[in-house]
Amino acid sequence: MAKKQTDLKEVKVTKHHSGFVNIFGLPNVGKSTLLNALLNEKISIVTPKAQTTRKRIIGIWNDPRFQVVFNDTPGILEPHYKLQESMANVIQEAMQDVDIALFLIEANMNEMAAKAQFDQLKFKVPVILVLNKIDQITEPVLRMKMGFWAGVEGIKEVVPVSALKKRNLDILKAMILKYLPEGPAFYDKEHISDRNVRFFMSDFIREKIFLYTHDEIPYHTEVVVVDYKEKEDIDVITAEIYVNRDSHKSMLIGKGGALIKRISTEARADMEKFLGKKVFLDTRVKVRENWIDNERSLKSFGY
Repeated sequence: MAKKQTDLKEVKVTKHHSGFVNIFGLPNVGKSTLLNALLNEKISIVTPKAQTTRKRIIGIWNDPRFQVVFNDTPGILEPHYKLQESMANVIQEAMQDVDIALFLIEANMNEMAAKAQFDQLKFKVPVILVLNKIDQITEPVLRMKMGFWAGVEGIKEVVPVSALKKRNLDILKAMILKYLPEGPAFYDKEHISDRNVRFFMSDFIREKIFLYTHDEIPYHTEVVVVDYKEKEDIDVITAEIYVNRDSHKSMLIGKGGALIKRISTEARADMEKFLGKKVFLDTRVKVRENWIDNERSLKSFGY
């Protein structure tokens, strides 16, 4: 394990470099946490539940010398309905449009199980193996695991990190720049994502639904911002929360509306932090029967 943090100012770049760096891994290994930590911005929502990320989320690291376009992808899974098929397709698309792959695993994960997933993806670009949550294992175990992955064909670098505690992120960034190809910027250097504000507002609500509901409800819920009015001192946002069946609606609202109020209040706090101004949030819960397995509904929700 490296003892010295790499100073990115020392990285020699004579021509402009740019590329797509996509983050792959099983559900709940910390892909979204890593993306947020690398950018020092909350681009992707994070919850303890699997399958929180459904769509490809781009976060952009800009510098006069380079532009790194990170993609947070859904966790690798075996699809059982059309929503999950859409999530699996996102992973396949990300495999085609990538210059550097970050394959993220938990440091305490079984090596052979992780390698089976790695082999299945069949990467054709430089791969950086990122061992996350290194604070959960001892130094000798970490050295052993790094030695194992260093011997796997196709892996260019092995970097141990703690995304949550932001350990060794400069080392990871330096490794990314090492393999970043020459090229012009893909996006305006002022942008940190390709997603619009409505997307982030809806995801803040969806994050709270994942945090405070259980069983199938978070996985069968979609959020759409249907109206957004910007005013000088406050933004007025109307969001519709779609559930898969009638029974889910009453459970999401909660007794006396307590649960939906908690979800809305905490989502609004995140919105205000993100926007830097006050927000009035109106949330409405609606039923769209079996939307998770309906192609027309999925398309209308942007899948």
